[in-house]
This record gives sequence, structure tokens and C-alpha cells, in this order.
Amino acid sequence: MPAVNCPEFPILEHTIQLRVRYQETDGQGRLHHANYINYFEVGRVELLRAAGFSYKELEENGIQLVVIAVQCEYVRSVGYDDVVSLTTRVTKSKGVRIEHEYVIEHEGEIVATGSTIVAAVGTDGKVKRLPAWLRIA
Repeated sequence: MPAVNCPEFPILEHTIQLRVRYQETDGQGRLHHANYINYFEVGRVELLRAAGFSYKELEENGIQLVVIAVQCEYVRSVGYDDVVSLTTRVTKSKGVRIEHEYVIEHEGEIVATGSTIVAAVGTDGKVKRLPAWLRIA
């Protein structure tokens, strides 16, 4: 299932812009802490899409990526309508796991950093080796 016109895959880093939506904020108008984890998910999906793949295609081929660990360190807050930059980086990918790191910035300042580990499982829920095109040598 390698992508067409994507000889450099895997892309190891990708940056996107996100605007904080009103429904993502808490009572003080700041991005709610739980939504940083949602942003990490968006980062992983968009990194894969930038490489010419999609989670949908992955799942159609019998592979699901489940989060088995997540960490987030909050540095400063952002609020409604702020535009943040989210950089997602693959730091390790072998066997059944992919490790990612994240940096969220606003106006050149770090807002939050984090990491996740995802594991590949089949549609039966059993651990499954990552396909070769998803592994970093």
C-alpha cells in the first residue's frame, strides 16, 4: 500500500496550523487541557496524510493504531481564536510501535510538548507487526 509519488516516505516530521475553536475552550476561554491530546491525534493523522496515506486506508488493510501511552506538558495557555503551530515528529517506529513527539507553539513560544506511543493491532485486537513502509530502519 505504498503511496504514489512519495519516494521519501516515511516523512518523519510535519507541521500544521490549528485555530482554537470556541467549543475547545474551558470556562476561562483557554484551550481545555484534554484538547491538547486531541490535537496530537490530528497531528498524527495529518503527518500520515502528508506522506500520501490515510488512517482510513490503514484500517481498510486490517491495521489499527491504538494509543498505549500519552504524555503532555503544559507550558502556557492559549485561548479562543488563537492560531497554534503543531509539529508532529516520529522518533521511533519498529516492531509493533510508533513513537511520536509533539510541540505546540503560539507566536514563536512553546505552549505544550508531548509524546505518544501507538501500537498496531489487527481487526481482531491482537498485536500486529507494522507494515515495512511504516517502519524506520
